[in-house]
Amino acid sequence: MVGAFHGHAHNRRCQLDWHPMYIDGTGHMEGEGCEHVFSASNKLARSTRHASVFHRHQTIEEHFAFWDTDKYAALSNFLRNHYREALTSIHTLTAELSVYPRLEWELAREADNQALTTIPVGDLNQISAALSQARIRVDSAYAKLQNAEALTAHVEMQLQVEERWAIGDDTYNKYKQETSLCRYCVALDELECLVVMHLFELSKLSLSGTGYKLRQQIGKALQRRSEAIQNALSCYNVQAAALDPPRPSLS
Repeated sequence: MVGAFHGHAHNRRCQLDWHPMYIDGTGHMEGEGCEHVFSASNKLARSTRHASVFHRHQTIEEHFAFWDTDKYAALSNFLRNHYREALTSIHTLTAELSVYPRLEWELAREADNQALTTIPVGDLNQISAALSQARIRVDSAYAKLQNAEALTAHVEMQLQVEERWAIGDDTYNKYKQETSLCRYCVALDELECLVVMHLFELSKLSLSGTGYKLRQQIGKALQRRSEAIQNALSCYNVQAAALDPPRPSLS
């Protein structure tokens, strides 16, 4: 199985065979358990980069010991929430699951795999056959679109959605502005974080006990940090210009 996060980097045939969305029994699991661990343990690199071997091992061991304790303490809530989510999915998606039988889905996937492995080249008859197959796939995609629209209408009835948002109305503009403001705040926080880290690393260069090798490492880190700050600054200017009224750009 290929994790959902990395699955889109693989070709379509690989996704149809190994993406968790098409594998029985995966449910809502994305298959990226290691990434959850790495996202928390990556923060240790900053504090253990210049530590001794003993203190590095000690920090990593303490981190994962706390990780195990924290996850074990939250295990009951984790199981309860996922159990309730599964019951809700079974209750709300019964109509959707019955619309598309599993056997038809397997046959359609196998046909798609066969179509992806054969690329006709040559005479006009083969090209005509390929166009016919493409037309069939387009018709199938259109049928799936109609099915998705029917499912959307079903969900709207369950959620009692009386009127959809239209581009340009007051509600749409309100939440669009809130989304732009949220992105602006995220970009601003990222820029501030990088600038503060840059200042801290600059302050290390002036310490009397800083050795030559450490100064070299700090200098390389400052170069990488400068590129990251430039990227964050560009992102900030884009989000600042998207606000109404726009915020002043930085350079």
